Amino acid sequence: MAETHTLEPEEWEFWDTWMRAQRLLARELDRGLQRDCGISKAEFSVLVTLWQAPLGREMRVGELSESLDWEKSRVSHLLTRMENRGFVERTQSGADGRRTGIGLTVKGRQAAQNAILVHAGNVRRYFLDSLTPEQAAAIRTWSEQMIDHIEPYGGEGPATSQGGVAGPS
Repeated sequence: MAETHTLEPEEWEFWDTWMRAQRLLARELDRGLQRDCGISKAEFSVLVTLWQAPLGREMRVGELSESLDWEKSRVSHLLTRMENRGFVERTQSGADGRRTGIGLTVKGRQAAQNAILVHAGNVRRYFLDSLTPEQAAAIRTWSEQMIDHIEPYGGEGPATSQGGVAGPS
């Protein structure tokens, strides 16, 4: 086992500042979706994922939960609420009618398009506009390095993906 060391005081301060900045940014982006679009961050994630599917193509619940990296039960509960709001519709498929397809309704497609525009504006306002091009490039480079370091096997650890092909990240 590798020897572990605590962080120096300035490292703790840097870490705390970084974590606070992330929390504040996430809070403001979440509030913007709620205030301006009347949807939660979770609903936004589902709307965008379904909106990005080819037009007319439905997703299965398992496919959607895998795409979002959420438990199926969480997706199912959220889909029920979104179905009640008129954003999504479920269709039965397969010989036994057990495979349920999920697709956006017209209202859901409109909500997704509106939320994407609102969210993009808030990302620009709270994040991108405060960065110089050099800062943005540095954050992007660091983020890509962090993703490669933490998720080098497409989301699976090396023990579960040996001999397989890494999935898209």
